[in-house]
Amino acid sequence: MHPLYDVIGSTYSQSRRADPAIVQALARDIRLTDAGAYLDLACGTGNYTSALSALGGAWTAVDVSELMLAQARSRDGSITWIRSNADSLPFPSGSFDAAICTLAIHHFESLEAPFEEVRRTLRSGSFVIFTGLAEQMRHYWLCHYFPQMMKRSIARMPSEARIRAALNRSGFKRVDVAPFFVTSELQDLFLYSGKHRPELYLDGAIRANISSFANLAAAEELQVGLARLAADLESGAFASIRNACSTAEGDYVFIIARTDG
Repeated sequence: MHPLYDVIGSTYSQSRRADPAIVQALARDIRLTDAGAYLDLACGTGNYTSALSALGGAWTAVDVSELMLAQARSRDGSITWIRSNADSLPFPSGSFDAAICTLAIHHFESLEAPFEEVRRTLRSGSFVIFTGLAEQMRHYWLCHYFPQMMKRSIARMPSEARIRAALNRSGFKRVDVAPFFVTSELQDLFLYSGKHRPELYLDGAIRANISSFANLAAAEELQVGLARLAADLESGAFASIRNACSTAEGDYVFIIARTDG
């Protein structure tokens, strides 16, 4: 079976790009230095790998999709791009000073094997995950318009408790969690990027590069949901729906797992 992003990834770079605020947070949390060696797990087209590499360090990135890696290689030749499953990394133990994984853990068959592999390949330092949480996604106003799609998407997304437990079992000593709130300036157009810009979801090219829309949305539900969204935007009813779905828990999180206490 081809990886999902070998199917939907051909136009990925048109709407998916590294967001500067996320890049800065990742650089801070891995304690990026020019002398460090870093791993990007499930790198996709390498948007975040390239942006972080420009700030410093020697970077290696892995992904299971050859289509995505081909785009990454064409963009940046200074990074080592390798096709690999997340649960069996082709590196010696203690190869890296830190690692990142952005918006990908919901695609893993299990969390423990990839996390154990990251811990094995780290000398010390941090493993920083940027992800949504199942409990956060239940507050997305997308649930109002695409309930079955979101139900499927939430079922695939781990909870904070599950992620913490898997990291602890994999040998990480300390796990911190920091919320991330989507703004209207967000440049990476992932699932909830349209929180404040709902019109984004009316663009089929943007939906095509969001795995939930591309892989989990039935055609009938998508048609009905988009029509309802367009009507609510026209009438002004959307504002009350968005406000009813607000939460202080954040829209996504940075999970910082450290090898020391």
